[in-house]
Amino acid sequence: MSPAAPTATMSRPVRILAAASLVATAVLSAVSVLLQPEFAADPAARLAGIAAAGTPATVSMMTFALSQLPFLVAVVAIGLLVRPRAPRLAWTGGVLACLGGFGHTVFGGIALAYLALSGDAAHRPTLGAVVTRIEAGPAQLFMAMGLLGTVLGLLLLGVALFRSRAVPRWVPVALWAFLVVEFAGSGISAWSAPASGLLFVASFGGVALELVRPASRVGVPGAALAPRPVVG
Repeated sequence: MSPAAPTATMSRPVRILAAASLVATAVLSAVSVLLQPEFAADPAARLAGIAAAGTPATVSMMTFALSQLPFLVAVVAIGLLVRPRAPRLAWTGGVLACLGGFGHTVFGGIALAYLALSGDAAHRPTLGAVVTRIEAGPAQLFMAMGLLGTVLGLLLLGVALFRSRAVPRWVPVALWAFLVVEFAGSGISAWSAPASGLLFVASFGGVALELVRPASRVGVPGAALAPRPVVG
């Protein structure tokens, strides 16, 4: 096994942009999860729930859609951070996470359509049927892409962060814990939403701190990591 390549060069403005994207993604996602209304299985009931939630539902769906743009920058930044020591994990995780962000962007547009439809109480049963047709059509592919791409991408990027030691070990652990709480523990407890939000802010915030802290060697031209095997 060959030693890792030198750290990828990243200028300070690029590191600041990457760190800002990481923080923006985490904060917007946390707000979206905390304010998310109950999503009933029945589409008509779901529209009614969105209408009843009012402003919090609007903010939740807006912040979910907005979070996808900085998310794409954030996962590319994580990939660049871990690439010298874990190139295969960086590429695979980064590509999957970007696909997940794209899928979630499409779903964010659909969610904004739900928001517009929810205000028409008189035609809610008919609009519920429209929602059913949307969710049974090609949108299924993008929803699956958003879920699977995001989960698998962040999982692999977490492995890369852990094995490359590019950040403190608690950062990838917090990222894995977020995945478990958000995608496996949602609905089990009322505390799952705030817990997942805090874990996401902690994990992405930890990566952002590593990118901007003065002692970081990330992005310093000519800085090289100590020889270590490429791990993935």
